[in-house]
Amino acid sequence: MRSLKKAAPGRPALITGGTVTAMAAAAGLLLAGCDAGSEGVRKEGTAQNQSAAKPSRMPSASAIPAQQKVDAVKLIKSDPKVGEQVKKNLKPCSKNDYPVDVIYGQLTGGSRNDVVINVMTCSDSFGVGAYVYRAKGDSYENVFSAEQPPVYADIDRRELQVTKQVYGPGDAACCASGEDVMTYHWSDDEFRETGRTHTDFSKVGNNDKGELPSVGTEG
Repeated sequence: MRSLKKAAPGRPALITGGTVTAMAAAAGLLLAGCDAGSEGVRKEGTAQNQSAAKPSRMPSASAIPAQQKVDAVKLIKSDPKVGEQVKKNLKPCSKNDYPVDVIYGQLTGGSRNDVVINVMTCSDSFGVGAYVYRAKGDSYENVFSAEQPPVYADIDRRELQVTKQVYGPGDAACCASGEDVMTYHWSDDEFRETGRTHTDFSKVGNNDKGELPSVGTEG
């Protein structure tokens, strides 16, 4: 599977009928199956294989005090803004090990860290939902949601970055044609998009069957 790369802000993809069909098929199949980091950002997550919807860097060990941590699974399950399909498929991969990445850092300028939660599949960390929660009193409120898989959200220098893979007609779930990276800034109590970049991936070396390409010889 192609890993998402850390990218600068990007532009939206043009979704054709074939693209939507390919994305829906990829999401359905995977759902059925089970930086240099920015300053001040801490990440938690399960030890999983890296996937097409998750940046290739591994989360660093969290140094957030226990009393400031959130129960990510409980937060997602109890949030009315989270889609029912995401809740239904959010199950432990093994024992109490859930496929969620939790990122703590400053996005909204509050007195406490904001929380970014990425919900993935167990088998290959395929991102099915990305959410941002802001502290409000003794609880947290959902201030951002993205549920068009594959998707992954991160914090980069107090900016929210959301990465989505772009599938074209005929693309396999493992091998998207490209990716979009959207950058958001918190302003007037909401996230406002400030930039986009789009990357088209080269098809060279993409071989779903795992076969080595043939090499011609001279003379």
